[in-house]
Parts: sequence; C-alpha cells; structure tokens
Amino acid sequence: MDRTDRASRVIAAPPETVYGALLDRDSLQAWLPPDGMRGRLERWDPRPGGGFRMVLTYLDPADSPGKTSDATDIVDVEFADLVPPERVVQRAVFLADNPSYAGTMTMTWHLAAAGDGTEVTVTATDVPLGIDQAAHEAGIASSLDNLASYVEGAG
Repeated sequence: MDRTDRASRVIAAPPETVYGALLDRDSLQAWLPPDGMRGRLERWDPRPGGGFRMVLTYLDPADSPGKTSDATDIVDVEFADLVPPERVVQRAVFLADNPSYAGTMTMTWHLAAAGDGTEVTVTATDVPLGIDQAAHEAGIASSLDNLASYVEGAG
C-alpha cells in the first residue's frame, strides 16, 4: 500500500478559519461527506490521539457499493498530529470485511496562506488497494469544494 492520492484548492478564507472547520464536529459533519453521500459522526475527540467515527451513507448505493455494507462506509479516524493553523494529520481505518480495504490510510490536510485565502492540499498515503484512485481523488476534491462553500458562506 504505497499509493498516494491528492487534491488541492484555494479557499477564500484565512487558514485559522479553515483549520477551525477541520476540528469542529458540526462543521466536519456538514462538509466532509463528498457529493452523493451524507455523513454522521458517532464519536468526537478533537485532540492528538483522539479522533472520530464517521458513518458515510451513499444516497444511491447502486453505482457505489459501500465498504462496510451495501450502502455505507464506516471509518474510524485518529488525529495523529494537529498543528494550528497549518496541518491536520488523520489516520483512517475502514470497517470492512473485504481485505482490499484493510490497513491504515494517512490523510494530511496542509493549509498554507495564499493571498487572502488558504491553499488546502490533502494527501492520502497508504491508500487501500480496493479504493479506486480516480474516485478517491474526485471524492477528496468534492469534500474540498464542500469545505470551501461551508467556510466562505460563513464569512
């Protein structure tokens, strides 16, 4: 599992605002699910060594069968490193019986000031082999679009 997926975009908000949306339960639950999914947080502990469990439900599972069940992906996420307002590092494990989804994927959210906004780059390393790269990168990009809409609309 040495594959790396990534996506980035500039968001019209300062790094502190974007970082806050990465570590606020209601915010994360609102913007993290990519298009075609809705999410629910089952636990929340925003500190290094803490984390969350997110249940992602496909709005139409016919074209995108879930990893945990036909309609869901459940992922346990640990906050491995928090550096305000520059970086959030998460370790994610999917709850799945299929061994192609096994392992711990690291998601690094890097925030850098870019003019009046923030360039957010998400890098996923050790991506499980069962996750399609193009779909995963599209999903990350969709989450970034949602994040941008969320924080830009709050301003």
